[in-house]
Amino acid sequence: MRWMGEALRGVWTALAAHPGVFASVTLAVAALNVIAPVAILSAVRKPLDYYTFNPWLKRLPEWLASDEATFAEKLAKLPELALFWFSAGSSYGGAEWGFAVDVADLGRILLISALFGLYFALWRRYRNLTLRNVKALHRGGLAGAAATMFGISTGACSVTGCGAPVLPVLGLAFVGLESGTLHFLAQSSRVATLALFAVLILAVGYLGWRVKKGALTPFSF
Repeated sequence: MRWMGEALRGVWTALAAHPGVFASVTLAVAALNVIAPVAILSAVRKPLDYYTFNPWLKRLPEWLASDEATFAEKLAKLPELALFWFSAGSSYGGAEWGFAVDVADLGRILLISALFGLYFALWRRYRNLTLRNVKALHRGGLAGAAATMFGISTGACSVTGCGAPVLPVLGLAFVGLESGTLHFLAQSSRVATLALFAVLILAVGYLGWRVKKGALTPFSF
């Protein structure tokens, strides 16, 4: 518990010292989580030709206040509520591909983006506290950047027109795969996302603890 408290205080110190780093990295990773799959699908399959926000969202407050369902049922349905989506029409009718972001997706994207923001803010704070091991710090920054790309390439996302509800971003361009392969990709995406969360939380916690300790010893990652 003491280690956790020191880590949280280190995180707060880094946020107070570098709010711009946290905000910019968080926004950049969040944007890439939305832009990357759309760009990949547009390049490999067919260019994007339609995007919209869910027009039903304006009725959301009315629905939440209504008696159409119990409060528990409303809470259960909210994570699956689509917020916005992108698609490309097929020459044979319907959609060639589609990419939608629902409430659950948005929560995951914001959480993972904030963890990356915290990581880089902590890394920047640690670098300022100790400059005697610049090479090790540089490796730490490169590791964080590589982890960012790993998160974007394996993050689960809602998809239409691909034969499965959830696929890794780099799997979105695949067409004609067997259902078993698509199911394997979907399950792998979920496992990889959970693993990434765990690694990020541990990295942020450890680096927060080192910052709280005043960077008394060189850091390597």
